[in-house]
Amino acid sequence: MSDYTVVNPATGQTLASYPTATDAEVEAALAAADATYRGWGRSSTPAERAELLRAVAQLHRERRDELAATIVREMGKPLAAALGEVDFAADITEYYADHVDEITADQPLSIGGDGTAVIRRAPLGVLLGIMPWNFPYYQVARFAAPNLAVGNTILLKHAPQCPESAAAIAQLYADAGFPAGAYTDLRLTNEQAAAVIADRRVQGVSVTGSERAGAAVAEIAGRNLKKVALELGGSDPFILLSTDDLDATVQAAVDARLDNTGQSCNAAKRFIVIADLYDAFLEKFAAGMAAATLGDPFADDTVLGPLSSLAAAERLEQQVNAALAQGATRVVGADRDGAFFPATVLTGVTSDMDAYREEFFGPVGVVYRVADEDEAVQVANATQFGLGSYVFTTDAAQAERVANKIEAGMVYVNLVLADEPALPFGGVKRSGTGRELGLLAADEFVNKKLIRIGA
Repeated sequence: MSDYTVVNPATGQTLASYPTATDAEVEAALAAADATYRGWGRSSTPAERAELLRAVAQLHRERRDELAATIVREMGKPLAAALGEVDFAADITEYYADHVDEITADQPLSIGGDGTAVIRRAPLGVLLGIMPWNFPYYQVARFAAPNLAVGNTILLKHAPQCPESAAAIAQLYADAGFPAGAYTDLRLTNEQAAAVIADRRVQGVSVTGSERAGAAVAEIAGRNLKKVALELGGSDPFILLSTDDLDATVQAAVDARLDNTGQSCNAAKRFIVIADLYDAFLEKFAAGMAAATLGDPFADDTVLGPLSSLAAAERLEQQVNAALAQGATRVVGADRDGAFFPATVLTGVTSDMDAYREEFFGPVGVVYRVADEDEAVQVANATQFGLGSYVFTTDAAQAERVANKIEAGMVYVNLVLADEPALPFGGVKRSGTGRELGLLAADEFVNKKLIRIGA
């Protein structure tokens, strides 16, 4: 029986199915990963690991078209975005190759007595990554690259709808010259994943996914005293307090909501607009959302492809219908067509509605009117999530004040879609724990070992 199936969401056609791993295959992968950590992971030099990562980055670029087409079929990402994702995964991988010395360098400490003290970073061992479908290459790169750079070894459970991109990634690491056991793709059942987390050879687990998945994994990890990093959902606020170019600000809002067909954890989802700009913003934002081209993800002009699956589109439809039934107004939007979901704008959402607290994982934006800065911050923070946020203002002092008050792991001021390899990514509250990307990512799963030497 297989849960790993490629279903093209644009057509509904089942393209391929793959078996889950046998228990014997899981044991062999665990043994190989552990042996490779104890050998290669501990004995290889940072320069040697960096050279292998550079080869992985280069293979991303050489196989760019093939890799991109695979995820268009698997989860419906528009082709231009899929190509951009492959490029970003290459850049992330190369970033950790370029910074491997900084990542692994000793950190001298000032001490009161004679002698020396340093913090020396050493790998922990075998790690399990549980990755989602929405960014099949980018999510893996930001977990695997920093951890391989420090000498950990990776077992990777990808989303069940992405078995072919998962296999392609594993092939990149093999073809780049990483030793067997350094990076292993495993098609695990949930029960097998739980057993892997509990296995004594596994030292940590990283999850990107839903709150439900993160909580389930964290419970198992906690029971077994394993380090866990969680990147979960988000309902990011986009706060507009002032602007000297409303058209450009509206375009930023549309871009931030519709990236990846709206299926991004850190997409702007709640648009909180000062009263004197609300009407003009809503009119222009609704028009921009309505103008987004919905269609074949392989077409050059497509902005919105299908959602990742028919089930995802049906869930989003249920959320929108519930919001309307509870009194919200749909300013822009239309009925779902299979897995295709038109861009939608809701207003009139109040704190007693489910939509006030939910994450809309698709091209649905909710617009709120607020009287002043304080109310804007209050609405922004009135969520269980705390991943990213966006603030637009012409007042630099106001930008600093609001950024300091927002309960989120990331604040972007007067720009959107500005992620890059050097910038740490992660949240607070129910959006998770830990950080990915940047130098902080390489500190998540290392032994920060104190070495104190007397005079």
